[in-house]
Amino acid sequence: MRIVLVGPPGAGKGTQAQFIASHLSIPKISTGDIFRANVSGGTELGRQAKEYMDRGDLVPDEVTIAMVRDRLAEDDARDGFLLDGFPRNVPQAETLKKILAEWDTRLDIVLELVVDEDEVVRRLSGRRTCDKCGRIWHVDFDDKQDDICDDCGGRLFQRDDDKEEVVMHRLEVYRHDTAPLVQFYADENILVGIDATGPVEEVTKRALTALRPLERD
Repeated sequence: MRIVLVGPPGAGKGTQAQFIASHLSIPKISTGDIFRANVSGGTELGRQAKEYMDRGDLVPDEVTIAMVRDRLAEDDARDGFLLDGFPRNVPQAETLKKILAEWDTRLDIVLELVVDEDEVVRRLSGRRTCDKCGRIWHVDFDDKQDDICDDCGGRLFQRDDDKEEVVMHRLEVYRHDTAPLVQFYADENILVGIDATGPVEEVTKRALTALRPLERD
């Protein structure tokens, strides 16, 4: 099965991608993993990407797409994959469609994790990270009464990218760049929306229920 997972920051894409890919025995492919593999492996594409990343710039579409194409051509992705974080915009989606068409295949489904923006802000701005062990706690979900890590005694702090104003900016970028993918894939008749609120296990159950009609015996 060939799946794309979309949704705003804080929707739980990374967590759900891991569970779904494991259930279907297909590789979870994220742009972050691809970037790290190419950079650490010293590939030509990795060297190109690193130049942009070191300057704090976005890696251009053509470099990202080339990396994704190489990854999808690997043996473990031959019978299916789950893409998390790609495509990020309509041009990337159009290119992905062309790549798959060259291989005489196409996406089976696009799962959109649907969550209210207020909930996204609550999820992300409430996160606190331990400065010693790196564990992430949540001021609401973990019922924390202090700023001390229960695991190691480290001090909890709020990362810059979890601050409310930064989260709001990330949502604005998502609406502008990535949200149009929803309409693109709706027009392709392969979009299915999944309610991403509630316990992780419940969200996973909803996603697997949506995928069940597409599973091959």
